[in-house]
This record gives sequence, C-alpha cells and structure tokens, in this order.
Amino acid sequence: MVSPQIVLDTNVIVSALRSQMGASYKLLMLVGRADFEINLSVPVLLEYEDAAKRLLGQIPLAENEIDNILDYLAGMANQRMVYFLWRPFLRGPKDDMILELAVSARCETIVTFNKKDIAGVSQFGVQLMAPKEFLKSTGELK
Repeated sequence: MVSPQIVLDTNVIVSALRSQMGASYKLLMLVGRADFEINLSVPVLLEYEDAAKRLLGQIPLAENEIDNILDYLAGMANQRMVYFLWRPFLRGPKDDMILELAVSARCETIVTFNKKDIAGVSQFGVQLMAPKEFLKSTGELK
C-alpha cells in the first residue's frame, strides 16, 4: 500500500512548537514513524524556519533546537522542486506556495488549520484536513 502524501501548512508547525498537547505535536512526532509521508520544497522549509524563529522567546526552545527539528523534517521529507506556479490562486502567496508544493508532489492532503484561506484546492485533487482529522483518517487517533 502506498503511504498518503501530505504537505504540512506552516500553521501546523507553529502549533506543534507552541504546545505538546495537541494533534499538531502528535503529527510532528509521527513524521518518519507512521504510514504517511511529508513533502517539502526549499521555499516551504524557509517559511517554516521564518515562522518558527519568530517564536523564539515565546516557546521553550532555543534556536539550535528549532534548527534540529527543521533538519529532521527536511531529512524525513520527500524533497520536491516546484517547476510551475499557480499564482495568484489563493488569498496569500504563502498559501499558494503550499498549494504548488501539494500539486507538484501529487499530495492527497494539505494538513492545515487555515481551511478558509486555502479553500478551492479540491479542483487540484487535494483535500484539506486539520491535524486531528488527518490523524483520525490514518488511525493514529481515535
């Protein structure tokens, strides 16, 4: 069986770094261990880094720990090059970047809390799920 291919929106990464209590954190802890694969492009990884480092001083992680987490994600992810741009399709260019990665990687799902701003991606064959929904769909959460 082929593992589900997903893209994690930046808000899921930020949520996981802010709290160890939610589905975002559980999802991040399952990367590389569960039956799904994450996909990354250089622009999306740089967006993760920018958003994560803006949290310094607000979360109990040091800069080098954030770097280690991002290095781990990059090492576990399918690295993708995006050769086409759909912009502007969504409300924000950062959302477009997530969509472009998902389409390029032929992902089934974008995991996000931002369904409203990313609405309309179903025409590309991509569904939107919150972290908790995705974990339930994979059987990782009851």
